[in-house]
Amino acid sequence: MEKTIAGKNITVNEEGYLTDFSQWDEKVGEALAAEANIPLSARHWEILTYLQNEHKNQVALSIRRIGKSGVTDIKEFYQLFPTAPLKTATKIAGIPKPASCI
Repeated sequence: MEKTIAGKNITVNEEGYLTDFSQWDEKVGEALAAEANIPLSARHWEILTYLQNEHKNQVALSIRRIGKSGVTDIKEFYQLFPTAPLKTATKIAGIPKPASCI
């Protein structure tokens, strides 16, 4: 299905995750963050970029993996993305919901 995000028609699944990463840009990420009531800081962007790179490298994402990544620890990750951190962060990053998320 399509959804208008940041003035662009974006293809999303039933949960609102982008189905085509090539449609993502920073404006789309900002709009998705605003929907989740998350004001993005430089620290958020560092983590979003990390998540996108891991996805491109076909690395399975999990809270534990992110906590051990050296990019952030679990406590900070929960502070930056307080509600369902991995689901929220991956949605904002424009990548699919990780298999580790129910």
